[in-house]
Amino acid sequence: MSASPLFDKINADLITAMKAKDEAGTSALRMLKSAIKYKEVDLKREIKDEEVVDVLSKQAKQRKESIEGFEKGGRADMAAKEKAELALIEKYLPASLSDDELAKLVEEAIKSAGAAGPKDMGKVMGVLTPKIKGRADMGKVSGLVKSKLG
Repeated sequence: MSASPLFDKINADLITAMKAKDEAGTSALRMLKSAIKYKEVDLKREIKDEEVVDVLSKQAKQRKESIEGFEKGGRADMAAKEKAELALIEKYLPASLSDDELAKLVEEAIKSAGAAGPKDMGKVMGVLTPKIKGRADMGKVSGLVKSKLG
């Protein structure tokens, strides 16, 4: 049993995929386990759920970028493989925020940070990031904060 129930779940699902001879699932779950283990080695301690979510978010972002690149390059087969991996990764991420929920959180963060203009963007993001980490695309969030402060 590790410090992260989420990591334990990924390990259990990997064993299930291996027993079911699900090659695609086994491969994707091994990749996730490896990425999480690398993070654990970097931290020099057992990983926590929040850190697993960080790793999963980065992996999801990489898949999205790969899908975009493969689609531009006309590699539908590779894009489909990346989409399948992305779907698997998203199973372990917290539920995404709706646009309305995100807008509300941005408004609250602007008020609590006392932001007056674009120069206060760092303060707002500092307040907002812990609340939404892994639940929203940070590029989208940044654009929303800029538009509200601008």
